[in-house]
Amino acid sequence: MQFSSPYLTITNQLASLGVKPKYITDLDSATTALRATAKFLHGKELRSGGFAPSLAASITDAVSYLPKELGKNLSTRSGWLSASSPNVVNDVRAETMSQWVVNQYPQRRYPGAVIGSSNGAAVHLCAALGIPWLPQTLLISLRHPVDPDEPKQELEWAKAPAQQLLAKNPDLCVYQMHDPNQDRLKVPRVTYFRLKRTRLGTQFQQFLQQNLEPGATLFLLECQYSWLSTQVSDRHVFQFGGKGKLAPDDYFQHSQQIADFLQQNGSQHRYWEPPTPDGRLPESEWGFEGALRDDVEQFARQHGFRVRRIVFDFPQDLSPLVADLYRWWYQERGLPSDRLLVESFVYLQPWLALRLGLVPFWTVFNDRMSAERLNNYLDTAKPYDEIYMTLFSNGLKALGQASIEEWQSILNRARTRGQFIGVNEQTYPGDLASYTRHYTDLKKLEERYPIPESLTIQQLDKFLSQAGARYPVQWIDRCCQVN
Repeated sequence: MQFSSPYLTITNQLASLGVKPKYITDLDSATTALRATAKFLHGKELRSGGFAPSLAASITDAVSYLPKELGKNLSTRSGWLSASSPNVVNDVRAETMSQWVVNQYPQRRYPGAVIGSSNGAAVHLCAALGIPWLPQTLLISLRHPVDPDEPKQELEWAKAPAQQLLAKNPDLCVYQMHDPNQDRLKVPRVTYFRLKRTRLGTQFQQFLQQNLEPGATLFLLECQYSWLSTQVSDRHVFQFGGKGKLAPDDYFQHSQQIADFLQQNGSQHRYWEPPTPDGRLPESEWGFEGALRDDVEQFARQHGFRVRRIVFDFPQDLSPLVADLYRWWYQERGLPSDRLLVESFVYLQPWLALRLGLVPFWTVFNDRMSAERLNNYLDTAKPYDEIYMTLFSNGLKALGQASIEEWQSILNRARTRGQFIGVNEQTYPGDLASYTRHYTDLKKLEERYPIPESLTIQQLDKFLSQAGARYPVQWIDRCCQVN
């Protein structure tokens, strides 16, 4: 007979009340996207900075002006404090996490739901359609001190806790991510496990059965983004490096730019020696684990739901489509459609975007590739009169990062007004207060519009029909007849 620990029992009970299990990392792309979507469906904005965001911004702004090394040490320590003890892997349960997820949403009838990859543009798609998003991936962080430039040691340590976690969760895969470039301030003390679902599980199934309209649509969000990774065991994958301007291959090269970067950051190393990759596998943060697809389609067949796959190669591929969908929607409503809001990573504000009449364009991170793809969109889009931009700060100058001048050049493309929102140009990328200040400054913008009725799926189809093959996104209908 197996007995649950008191911690596990309490965590399960709290999750049923909508309280996040402590082992789920708070400031993460998936968690923030979930909360932004859920808040919108509750008719609320996503507050950043707690109950006193202005005070929180002032405190973190002061930290940004500390000597660089002291500021970096504080950031590293904050990552350690927000992580969990490695022993927590014995208490992680897929169904507990799913129960917390579904309890974020209002219990009512929806015409559909999105299931799958984390994606900021998808948050705005869900907001437009008035439907929930069920994430395939959630992040847990474990406390573990390590030399950030010794990835083999990091993997060797992680094998045991990964297997402990997987033994109790047959529906999960562990995608371990170690990026000593963009996450350099966190990985010296923290190990990242991104947990991907391979099956819907009981909680997700019950939520969909109880809250979807008959014949509703399940949108499978399938980002095909992949990375050079190592298959450690059946359900444990190790990924060295993370999405940015540096390609996966760059992390494995003994290049001068890596040698210079390591020297500038006080490392004893001049290159990295990660475990030998086995090939390209789904990227840990953004990529879709295809095993979930079969389970969703079987569930849809059993309950008479429609399945539509949304398939794209790169996380930001969805952003131009969603931006133009909003522009089209505003025009249909007789509203101005020439004000663009560029969002960055976890800075997501679907409620305020609609209240302010802003066209949302999500960028994955603060790297040059994200900036380049934004520029590519502006090259072909009808010019915007106003461009507002939030900008995520990760605390250090990473390889492939876009400078403040590069981002400013994008703002200069606005015909009448280009403006940063919540950005301290002097302290970027150490502008830690931008997390809170992007929210407080966005609320100061003028123009207010009522939140509209949700777009119908028929309206979405009308837009997609008019768009044709303009976007690198496939919408694939699956026939899922009731057995």
